[in-house]
Amino acid sequence: MSTVLRFGAVNVHLGEKSGKYPDGNQLIVHGADTRVAFDTPEVANRIGPELDTVDMVILGHVHEDHMAGLHRLMHAPVQVHEADLAAAQSWEGLCRHYGYPPDVLDAMRVIVQKDFHYQARPDATGYTDGAQWDLGGGVRVRAQHLPGHTAGHCALVVESEGLAFIGDIDLSGFGPYYGDATSSLSDFRHTLKKVAELEARIWVTSHHKAVITDRAQFLADLARFAGKIDERSDQLLGHLRTPHSLDELVERRLLYPPGYDVPFVPCAERHTIAMHLDELLAWGQIARQGDGRYVAV
Repeated sequence: MSTVLRFGAVNVHLGEKSGKYPDGNQLIVHGADTRVAFDTPEVANRIGPELDTVDMVILGHVHEDHMAGLHRLMHAPVQVHEADLAAAQSWEGLCRHYGYPPDVLDAMRVIVQKDFHYQARPDATGYTDGAQWDLGGGVRVRAQHLPGHTAGHCALVVESEGLAFIGDIDLSGFGPYYGDATSSLSDFRHTLKKVAELEARIWVTSHHKAVITDRAQFLADLARFAGKIDERSDQLLGHLRTPHSLDELVERRLLYPPGYDVPFVPCAERHTIAMHLDELLAWGQIARQGDGRYVAV
């Protein structure tokens, strides 16, 4: 059984180690007419009837660890932001979402089926920024589009409780993740400003922090989380005191330590580093040489 924290109409079922990946934290919102699950991480498989009888699932975004309980909920409609919809509807859509080469996708398919009970949902439907759900009894949910992690990443705000589920803006020491094909560094920078403006007094993350109820703590944690982006840029600038190619930078790694050899890691490193290089080029802090290597100016 999971630990449950209750905030009015919202039950937060904590995943292992406060939802540390590959687990996550499960929210179930109880309206007078409708009960809704926000995402379905691995902990969903340990909850039982409260989850198994929900009326609907709203995904804040699509990644394998947020779909690990969907196989239990084939009766329940699934809604997801339209920019992530194809990734929920089919494996092919999820492959485009990841953007990995075929050999990596083959390895990932084994992982998501074995470890995350992957189940495509071709019946899933899309919502847009500002979508609202009235669950009855004054319980209301609103979607706030906060892209960057994925193109469709959203906060799901239970307005009646002042609670914002901010998903993979998880305030972890790892920092923001924007390593997939639909991820965006520039969007994430903008999102990190917008999330601070959410009207909430309780913030719930998919992973790590779980629940924060003090605004000063939330803002401090958010500042540290956001600061990882500039730390990465500074790290790259340090490497680029001597010329490096993109391949050489990927080999040195920016996100993951050497020896962490999950199949997607080189792809995530390449996509992330490439976005930082583009940003540094635009800011005039690096230059690209004739041989294609980059160097600090």
